Amino acid sequence: MSEQTEQRTARQARHVVVVGAGMAGVQSAVALREAGFTGPVTLIGAEPHQPYDRPPLSKAVLLGKAEDSAFDVDFEALDITLRLGLDVTALRAADHVLDTADGPVSYDALVLATGAEPMTLPGAEGVPGVHLLRTLDDAARLRPVLDRQHDVVVVGAGWIGAEFATAARAAGCAVTVVEAAARPLAGTLPAEVAAPMTAWYADSGAELLTGARVDRVEEGAVVLDDGRVLPAGAVVVGIGARPATRWLAGSGVALGPDGSVTADSALRTSLPDVYAVGDCASFPSARYGTRLLVHHWDNALQGPRTAAAAIMAVQAGEPLPVYDPVPYFWSEQFGRFVQYAGHHADADTLVWRGDGADTAWSVCWLRDGALAAVLAVGRPRDLAQGRRLIESGAALDPEKVADPAAPLKSAAL
Repeated sequence: MSEQTEQRTARQARHVVVVGAGMAGVQSAVALREAGFTGPVTLIGAEPHQPYDRPPLSKAVLLGKAEDSAFDVDFEALDITLRLGLDVTALRAADHVLDTADGPVSYDALVLATGAEPMTLPGAEGVPGVHLLRTLDDAARLRPVLDRQHDVVVVGAGWIGAEFATAARAAGCAVTVVEAAARPLAGTLPAEVAAPMTAWYADSGAELLTGARVDRVEEGAVVLDDGRVLPAGAVVVGIGARPATRWLAGSGVALGPDGSVTADSALRTSLPDVYAVGDCASFPSARYGTRLLVHHWDNALQGPRTAAAAIMAVQAGEPLPVYDPVPYFWSEQFGRFVQYAGHHADADTLVWRGDGADTAWSVCWLRDGALAAVLAVGRPRDLAQGRRLIESGAALDPEKVADPAAPLKSAAL
């Protein structure tokens, strides 16, 4: 064996540890193997369950149509060591060591994939009947609630609140959704775009209370700050999530104001040999000229491929990959399939394709004449074509964009 081959084999034998066994963590481990990494890979997960996908929790698993959503991955065949039900408590970067409940775990390269944790409602912790929906155990606790058709109060009219309300109505529960803002999805979409979605709640038989703040939660009731009392056999809190990074305090890993790990364009952190992917990490987007924190499934699927490629590139002394995706997510709510691609924060023009009162419509955001983002309700072709137009950066004809009868791709100049 030549000296160069021996050195390459030694580099490939380095131990990679992935913290977090959700989509981002599993895909990081799998991507390393797909990229040709032959050294030991350890995947650490805090939950005792076989690694599973989260989107079905608010749909099939919650409604009892599936027992779980375990990933179809043969970890043994891929020679990926699973350490499940293990909490990682600290990172000692100088020693390349993780502290865990079972003792220290050393690493040569580390991937942070700890995801996000749901925000809790102040004063509601420990009150019987209050639920979050983030884990398989959360879904298991909520299934009997739906089976018994309790009166349910959902706090928060964001994506997860709408999806849970949809499932609860499908199960026959009386549902009231309480939203502090003046409209649903207030932190995500402009008022005029979110406005048509308000009617979806009433159409499904759910009651939506906007501009309503929770004063306190009692067993069996939610009390609003205006004195109204809402009967609640169960309360589901969906008021957002934050990166699960508090365990990194004092580690030297740089965090942003939002708590996210501030990764670079190759998804490297501020520490050598440490990478970050998925919901816990933000990354710089040259496409949008800003740093993005994307709490969605597609980011957890795509980012790990870049991180794995970066690990391999560093070991081989090759150029680093660049992660600059078009963000994408979808939501199934109230009988509608909602899809979004892009980032509209800096857009200068909003163009409707169709009428928001109809069952199918789209909205396009343009920036300097090019498509920056698209929201499609029941128009999957608009989403698919729009995503490609965003990637291409092509200039568009706004009049053609506004014609719902014309393919969106035909608006390219």
